[in-house]
Amino acid sequence: MDLIVIPTYDEASTIGSLLDRIQAIRALDRFHVLVVDDASPDGTADAVRAHPSYGDRVLLLERGGKEGLGAAYRAAFAWAQRHEVGVVVQMDADGSHQPETVPALVAALEDSDVAIGSRYVPGGRTVDWSWQRRLVSRVGNAYVRLVLGLPVHDCTAGFRAYRAEALMVLAAGETEADGYSFQIETTWRATRLGLRVVEVPITFVERQAGASKMTSAIVREALWRVLVWRFRRGRAGALVPTVRGIAA
Repeated sequence: MDLIVIPTYDEASTIGSLLDRIQAIRALDRFHVLVVDDASPDGTADAVRAHPSYGDRVLLLERGGKEGLGAAYRAAFAWAQRHEVGVVVQMDADGSHQPETVPALVAALEDSDVAIGSRYVPGGRTVDWSWQRRLVSRVGNAYVRLVLGLPVHDCTAGFRAYRAEALMVLAAGETEADGYSFQIETTWRATRLGLRVVEVPITFVERQAGASKMTSAIVREALWRVLVWRFRRGRAGALVPTVRGIAA
């Protein structure tokens, strides 16, 4: 079994249509979808249970409260390991990540361990973003690349595919970050451990419904965690990363 993991919190307005789009893609017929919901008060879990494929290809992992993106992915990755999943894809529930791109991410795993859907390699782009948001994202990624010495262009990307063996090597259950810095942490771990990482160009579309979960607290967590990881890297040394891009 292969798996698409979608963490949710208050995504009742988007999750149903996303599940429909995934199931309409013939190349994804072998994939199950695991929705990890943090007790959304808007009834996201009910929307998942109401889907026609619930209990078959659509699965639901309900958690007791809002514990953060990193905690949701740790729970999902542990679930995947228990069920001997072969490939794990992670994506957002708000429609920003296009499910039609999943086959390209999975295909990139033929000669890599981790495939990152990147906005910032040739062929990648964002749609409906203000120039201010583009600037913040670019500066944030530049900061991460500079401080951690990462060759990945889109360190904060949340659209990814992993080989099961890569998740075991990453020991994702031992990660620390709870917010969006979880994406940075797994990128940092992957490169330090010498995993083969590839960036695949994607089109990132601004959400059309619901509210962003980004907060100033999440940004602060990312800033200070990056400095902590840099300090550890300086003390422990670094492995030579293997990262490349795929042209569109």
